[in-house]
Amino acid sequence: MRHGRRGWTTNHVAQHRQRLPNGGLVEMKTGKLHCPAPPCDHAFKYRLVYILDGRRLVGFDNERGKGDHKHLDGKESVYRFVSIDQLLDDFIAEVERRVE
Repeated sequence: MRHGRRGWTTNHVAQHRQRLPNGGLVEMKTGKLHCPAPPCDHAFKYRLVYILDGRRLVGFDNERGKGDHKHLDGKESVYRFVSIDQLLDDFIAEVERRVE
């Protein structure tokens, strides 16, 4: 168990960091909260990011107060969270679209 910001207690689910052949960096962190963090209606906390040349090209996260959202090529939009498995699939698909 890990105590996060604002006293949230999360059970560690997964953490992954990988350097890709093109020099890009993929980081994926997920955790399970004891209860949902508003405005989310699920109890997962996550941050997934793909960075290339110091720029975030893909990001999925659910910052407290903002809820589930994604960052694609500098533009932020709402993300409809279904499950951790679907989140990982969606993130990987977006990264693969940008990897040469």
